[in-house]
Amino acid sequence: MLTRFRNRREAGRQLAHRLGSWGGDPSVQVLALPRGGVPVAWEVARALGAPLDVFLVRKLGVPGREELAMGAIAEGGVRVLNDEVIQPLGITPTVVERVTRAELAELSRRERLYRGDTPAPDLRNRTVLLIDDGLATGATMAAAVAGVRAQRPRRVIVAVPVASEEAARAMSRRADECVAVLTPRQFGGVGQWYEDFGQTTDDEVQHLLDAARHSTSMAGPVA
Repeated sequence: MLTRFRNRREAGRQLAHRLGSWGGDPSVQVLALPRGGVPVAWEVARALGAPLDVFLVRKLGVPGREELAMGAIAEGGVRVLNDEVIQPLGITPTVVERVTRAELAELSRRERLYRGDTPAPDLRNRTVLLIDDGLATGATMAAAVAGVRAQRPRRVIVAVPVASEEAARAMSRRADECVAVLTPRQFGGVGQWYEDFGQTTDDEVQHLLDAARHSTSMAGPVA
């Protein structure tokens, strides 16, 4: 019987159990999609003894229907567009570019806030665990996978507490592996599978990243 997670931290602990075979592997780099993916990923990184950082991605929401993704952008100049949304709704290139510019500004703000002077991790030849709090359409995760792939990692694993069956199948094709604790047939939405799905704040993200960077149990980059 499928049950809900209490919160993102508890979901992260359950996800870490599913990823336990990667514990102690010095090639592993845990990357969270902020903001909601950070508390999930923090628990995974702590359990595996792996370094934690963020991979910055922003959904491109349809104007007036922002919850509907017409694409996504990721750090490194990656943009993925969803023609199955753009074409039926008649969204013009001008609108796409306007939304992209706004989201690029927010992506840059978050990079300054979350990283400061800390350089992004080198992903070459790493096993990257890309983690979010859930997958509905998978638009933002698709952009994240493309962005990580461009940095030539050894392996890319998408890992989430809950995913729609469709999104899990799509991520299995894009990544080397997709791990989800729950893939309910009646999905509804990510928040439906959490008792507490309150918004993760910038302060919480910064606190968890600082804790990870100063923890002796979370390994540094591979030499």
